[in-house]
Amino acid sequence: MGGDGWHQTGPYQQDMGAAFRQAQDEELARDDRGFTGQSMAELWRDPEWQEFILTGGTGTVLDQIALIGPTDTTDGPFMRPLTDEEVRAWSPTGRPTEAEWRDAMGTEPFGFPDRAAGNCTILYEDGRPARIGYWGVTAD
Repeated sequence: MGGDGWHQTGPYQQDMGAAFRQAQDEELARDDRGFTGQSMAELWRDPEWQEFILTGGTGTVLDQIALIGPTDTTDGPFMRPLTDEEVRAWSPTGRPTEAEWRDAMGTEPFGFPDRAAGNCTILYEDGRPARIGYWGVTAD
């Protein structure tokens, strides 16, 4: 198996970790995938959830356990913000709009991460941070 690519947007917060947790909470509230009544922290301690994610996943921000730093290369189900240089490779202004982000998806400088990993970046509207774009590849 080779993993499936996915993408979604979530709310912007200046604290990227808080924004990631909010996006996860909102996604879990939309669809708990049968794991009713558990927080993300509880889910990641549940061996059944881990097996679920590693053998198929959700194709959403729920597939990553935590946000890591932009230069962290740790393997695992982590969400990593792009560095400024990585963003500028497909968005010369360094302030991509959601449309620019969607257009860049699948192009050479944009790229998708390895299996069981995700990336994210701030998306701008009228020059101001508006959303966060998340994308990744399932573990399966």
